[in-house]
Amino acid sequence: MELLIFRTDIKSKQKVKDVTPILDKHSGILRWSIDLEDIDNVLRIEAVSHLTEEEIIKLIRVHGFYINVLTT
Repeated sequence: MELLIFRTDIKSKQKVKDVTPILDKHSGILRWSIDLEDIDNVLRIEAVSHLTEEEIIKLIRVHGFYINVLTT
């Protein structure tokens, strides 16, 4: 299992609802959450080991959202 962490512009409950079907339907994503109270609106994804950060970035960006890998 992989833990992928991203900074996003998903800043409201409505935007979370917009991405929910996208993330829920992806077979490589086991669990996900978005922290709306964090300044970076952090998206955390628990994924199968073959899912890459680049795949998630493309998936979210194609739907009009900003997303980048959150580095520690």
